[in-house]
Amino acid sequence: MGLELYDAFPEAREVFDRADALLGFSLTEIMFGSGGEIYEEIETLKKTEFTQPALFTHSAAAMRVLESSDDRPDMTAGHSLGEYSALVAAGAIDFEEGLRIVRQRGLLMGKAGSRRAGTMAAVLGLDDSVVDHVCNRATSSDQVVVVANYNSVGQVVISGDVEAVERATILAKEAGARKAVILPVSGAFHSPLMEHAREGLEEVLMGLEIQPPTCPVYLNVTAQPATEAEEIRTRLIEQLTAPVRWSHTLTAMEEAGAGRFLEVGTGRVLTGLVRRTLGRETETAHAGTSADMQKILEAASISES
Repeated sequence: MGLELYDAFPEAREVFDRADALLGFSLTEIMFGSGGEIYEEIETLKKTEFTQPALFTHSAAAMRVLESSDDRPDMTAGHSLGEYSALVAAGAIDFEEGLRIVRQRGLLMGKAGSRRAGTMAAVLGLDDSVVDHVCNRATSSDQVVVVANYNSVGQVVISGDVEAVERATILAKEAGARKAVILPVSGAFHSPLMEHAREGLEEVLMGLEIQPPTCPVYLNVTAQPATEAEEIRTRLIEQLTAPVRWSHTLTAMEEAGAGRFLEVGTGRVLTGLVRRTLGRETETAHAGTSADMQKILEAASISES
């Protein structure tokens, strides 16, 4: 994870090395599998306290390379953890402070998952309102399940107590879901089960210096743009127990004039969600590997010449 960028671009290498120094352990060894025990490092990387700084660092390294293309965003957004990368891209927070917060966020969410076991499930093929109703039916006096991610039309993720989520998957299938499957996660993210983590994150975020962003940042909680530092701080706190309104965010960005979506970081999941939400004709690009970067930088060089 990220090794191609590290080897190909000095700017990316600087970000990865800085992350190792700031964290006090070798994140890159876990990400790159350079310690010899690849399987053990993959299992470590799956733990949210390591997953979160790894994803954030990879995105930041890719963004650092992109800076040389002078291709600045007109607006940004990030899915869940990615919201912190979106804030870095918009100049609202710096990488160092962002990494510190993201590391604490991962530790807090991991502890919350240990305190009260929970899980998540993907539900495909149902309208949002139907999934909302399913969650209400599956929730009991002592077990809760809620929508965690409104990802795209017909693709929703639910989150909560294990038995409540299991009940919801059964009810979703009865309601006509094409698929309802439990996900391999370490906690019930974006649900009330993260309340303990939310309280801890609030303390951490009160010390975060947030600058006015250079462009609007569309926030998960509201699916609306924010430019004020205190609103951003408040929504980052709320985000841990509130759903990610990603499909609504994409629609709002398109309505505001977004015509090209560039996904920065690991994987192409968000690119797929853009196309499913806004249509396959929507212009998309990806910046996560060295090959991706070369294409973008070459295109930028041609346009400047």
